[in-house]
Amino acid sequence: MSPIPTAYREVIDPLIDVARRIVEEGESLAPVAFAGNLTERRLQQVMMRASSEQAKDESADLVRRLAAEIGADFVFLIMGAWGLRPDKIERYEEILEEYGSIGASPYRIDIVAFTLETRHGTWVAQSELRQGQAGGAGQTFTEPDFLLVPAAEGRFTGLLPVKDGDGPPPGVLH
Repeated sequence: MSPIPTAYREVIDPLIDVARRIVEEGESLAPVAFAGNLTERRLQQVMMRASSEQAKDESADLVRRLAAEIGADFVFLIMGAWGLRPDKIERYEEILEEYGSIGASPYRIDIVAFTLETRHGTWVAQSELRQGQAGGAGQTFTEPDFLLVPAAEGRFTGLLPVKDGDGPPPGVLH
């Protein structure tokens, strides 16, 4: 396990805190991306749409364009999603076959998903939504436990612009 470098944690930790406050106030967590340039200390927010496959593709393209425009060194995504209970993860394909989607299955759990893409690797985490404190308006989520994922793939990966001199992805930054 390789921890996220401190420079990125200093930027993303306050964003995670804001997401937690939104959830705890009973509000829905809209999918959002933050493209950042550490050298210039710039951070741009992109509200994403996830209402359809086309909307997701368009959102990913918008994030890529913004990241290129500001010369981003990282992209941080926060979005509500569905996951499987830990005891059902091994049955993922069987559940998809039977129910058509995780969201339609009785094993679904609501989560907040986080992805941090940097030039040093991609870290992902998910935190299960749970009922908040007694008397609170909404839910909450625990501190995300980020894992380095060397071969991350999907619609919301490869969001960073290629910079001059970029070769194969660098090793893990400690």
